[in-house]
Amino acid sequence: MKNKMNLTMLTDFYELTMANGYFETGMADDIAYFDMFFRRVPDGGGYAIMAGVEQMIDYLKNLEFTDEDIDYLRSKKLFCEDFLKYLSEFKFECDVWAIPEGTPIFPHEPIVTVRGPVMQAQFVETMILLTINHQSLIATKANRIVRAAKGRSVMEFGTRRAHGAEAAIFGARAAYIGGCAGTACAIADRDHGISALGTMAHSWVQMYPDEYSAFKKYAEIYPENCTLLVDTYNVLKSGVPAAIKVFKEMKPKKMGIRIDSGDVAYLTKKARKMLDDAGLQECQIVVSNSLDEYIIRDVILEGACIDSFGVGERLITAKSEPVFGGVYKLVALETDGKLIPKIKISENIEKITNPGFKHLFRLYDKKTGKARGDVITVADETVPELEEYEIFDPNAIWKRTKIKDYYVRNLRVQLFDKGKCVYESPSVDEIRDYCKAQVDTLWDETLRFENPQTYYVDLSQKLWDVKNQLLSEFAAK
Repeated sequence: MKNKMNLTMLTDFYELTMANGYFETGMADDIAYFDMFFRRVPDGGGYAIMAGVEQMIDYLKNLEFTDEDIDYLRSKKLFCEDFLKYLSEFKFECDVWAIPEGTPIFPHEPIVTVRGPVMQAQFVETMILLTINHQSLIATKANRIVRAAKGRSVMEFGTRRAHGAEAAIFGARAAYIGGCAGTACAIADRDHGISALGTMAHSWVQMYPDEYSAFKKYAEIYPENCTLLVDTYNVLKSGVPAAIKVFKEMKPKKMGIRIDSGDVAYLTKKARKMLDDAGLQECQIVVSNSLDEYIIRDVILEGACIDSFGVGERLITAKSEPVFGGVYKLVALETDGKLIPKIKISENIEKITNPGFKHLFRLYDKKTGKARGDVITVADETVPELEEYEIFDPNAIWKRTKIKDYYVRNLRVQLFDKGKCVYESPSVDEIRDYCKAQVDTLWDETLRFENPQTYYVDLSQKLWDVKNQLLSEFAAK
């Protein structure tokens, strides 16, 4: 993006007070491992989509405390001068691993891991969560909506309903990753190469004495691609007839009508017949107006004649569940070169963390290419490709299944090595294509909107043993 803001100080204040505390107690250089993971898929879905990695990388590459930042912190009278001097000379030195954008992800998987001096690894928590949470939420919602459309194109139309400028821009990017064909947001096209799409507003029609005059002038200006908004006054009595008259007179190369209100199932069926009877079978019908995956699914089932959808507020805000609950937790320390696993315990089982530095593997069926399950391992382990491999439910270990004829893929890539970026982000088009291919590896049972089959996320026996040892130790205290 042009005119980038310095977002170093976009953090929770306690990250700064803790960092100063680590500095003053001599712990600043202690090596810590933090995992980002989430506990539940939004909307009761079966999977989520990883997004926001490129922006997370940009943030980590550009960490810098300005003189203004230092002056502000000094004014708080909470931070020692040596700490402020350290910040003024700040250099990011952490290792970072993450799951690539566009990958289907599941609860409790380490989707980002940061290793480095605790003061640094802790400090970046807020922006990592903000960035990955937001874009993963929108990409997941977009993918649900695109799947509901059953091959019909979906356009992201939510800019004016987004929660601020960056939410609009990066929301458009995430929606594109999730499968949308383009966006109404012009700056997302300029900065991210996502096709900007749009037709007209009702005000264009109202500026003319009648719909015919408005449509004809628009067709004169845009003869290559002419989509007319037909619901300013009356869709079937005036809007569609005026559009038909203009299309037959002006013969634009590509033509369409857009309906932005009313009973779209009924209106599109009637409009389709009117267009076909006029010999305009090639004319496309676009529908917008507070759509989501459930409305889209239902109108298609009702036989609506729709070629594409414009989806706004319910996509860009993920209105049905506008929070992606990613968290960032300490999972290990290094002392004298030895890794010490750490665990967060809760009476709520889903809030108990998986300790230690870990790897994440996905097992695929060789015959179908479908994903069979994921396995989280201790970092010094791999998942071998054997005749069979047994996975189990970590919360119900009696639930076990043996996987045969499979291959294994390491899901995570390293982004930073001691603060140096070692990963080149793919283009947004490559991420979008990759996302589609990866979603296609999921079983229909996982893809269901309601009551999807739970996808297996297993712990290796070694990791499960480490976790249970720590649980036993703390239970005994």
